[in-house]
Amino acid sequence: MSEDRRTFLQRAAAAGLLATPAAGLLSACVGGGDDDTQDQAEGEKSETNPLGVDAKAPLEVVIFNGGLGTKYATDVHIPSYKKSFPEAEVKFSQAEEIATVLQPRFTSEQPPDMVNNAGSKLMDQGALVQAGQVQDLTDLFNAPSLDIAGKTVKDTLVPGTVEQGTFNGKPYVLNYAFTTFGLWYSDKLFKDNSWTVPKTWTEFTALLDSMKAKGVTPYAYAGANASYYQYLVILTTAAKIGGADVLKNIDNLEDGAWQVDAVKQAAQLWGEIGNKYMLKSHLGLRHTEVQLQQNQYRVGLYPSGSWLENEQAKDTPAGFNYAVMPLPSATASDKLPQTAIYAAAGEMYFVAAKGKNPRGGMEYLRHMLSKEGAKGFTELTKVLTVVQGATEGLTISPGLTSSEAMLKAAGSDYFAYRWDTWYKKMDDECRAATNELMFSGGDANKFVARMQKVADEVKKDPSIEKFKR
Repeated sequence: MSEDRRTFLQRAAAAGLLATPAAGLLSACVGGGDDDTQDQAEGEKSETNPLGVDAKAPLEVVIFNGGLGTKYATDVHIPSYKKSFPEAEVKFSQAEEIATVLQPRFTSEQPPDMVNNAGSKLMDQGALVQAGQVQDLTDLFNAPSLDIAGKTVKDTLVPGTVEQGTFNGKPYVLNYAFTTFGLWYSDKLFKDNSWTVPKTWTEFTALLDSMKAKGVTPYAYAGANASYYQYLVILTTAAKIGGADVLKNIDNLEDGAWQVDAVKQAAQLWGEIGNKYMLKSHLGLRHTEVQLQQNQYRVGLYPSGSWLENEQAKDTPAGFNYAVMPLPSATASDKLPQTAIYAAAGEMYFVAAKGKNPRGGMEYLRHMLSKEGAKGFTELTKVLTVVQGATEGLTISPGLTSSEAMLKAAGSDYFAYRWDTWYKKMDDECRAATNELMFSGGDANKFVARMQKVADEVKKDPSIEKFKR
């Protein structure tokens, strides 16, 4: 067993990526030697089969069952794949805790072929890439589109999509859902109370005061599993204050990136919101429990991505009408306008490099990235994809309409970060630090110091591969 692989296993075990103790993994690895690759299915390449898929080879797909559900896979993408390869058996399963279900299989190098790595218990994507467990998707992106003539798959995508899933120059992950983030609310509740969307921080706190006076919890998120929604909000405000390079510097583990004034000021502002306008009881709730309270008109504003409307479809009363607003400007001297938003290709899908059918896994992604595949996804989930023009002719929901309007108003002023998928240790720490800030009266100085400490630890750890953008 190589030293690189031994180092990864030790790191992964420590990070919780692998279910069994490091010692057990290392001894198991000795028996297998270095050549772990099993026989992999391969067919002849052709104009209709550019990736060389074995038409009869089984394909295994695992999809996270969360806000987007799984019907898009069972009702759209799997039938599309089967239409091209009718003799191939497609084995489908879903999971709410991806890491719990798939850790043992990646440890034993018997993974499924295509994985939707998402949710609060997702696998450490950076560690998987470092271990050689993730297929390079260059051939997929260079292949012709399934149903958009004259274009490669890459040509059909929203700019930045390939880069969002790139690790040190190679594309390993498809971020499929083009997600916009903001503060979600009921258009009906706003109209009934003559509330308007705030543009400044003063207007924002005045709105929260009005909600509080009406007996509505002004602002809420679920501390049990959704604190990453809130740290996204904090960092969005930081980017508005100091510019998008604030986030790029955090991604690149630049010295002192977490302790710049923009991050500290954003943490201070949001810590005050938590202290004055949130319920402490929400610390122990899950996201769907808090979201249900919003559907009952008990919560005014909820930070989330554009999957929210679909996730709450069964609990949303008629006339509620989801809508979303960008975060208000924090100061009069913000570097980015009030309309600027966090928006990015998200929801990770990857092919297992050591699976039995990586070519089939990439072909499955090609079907997802067809115009029809993307259109079907949006119809079922109310969420945009990274495929350009795929919503043409669709009647879209109130929340998606609002989300598209917010994106249009942002123009080129949208941004994202990637450290949370690169370095799971930082993501875990930020969730805990955010809950402390928002629910326990934590202060901004402690928040940024805590995050700088873990960022420095990651930077200095030679066993963790570093990524840059």
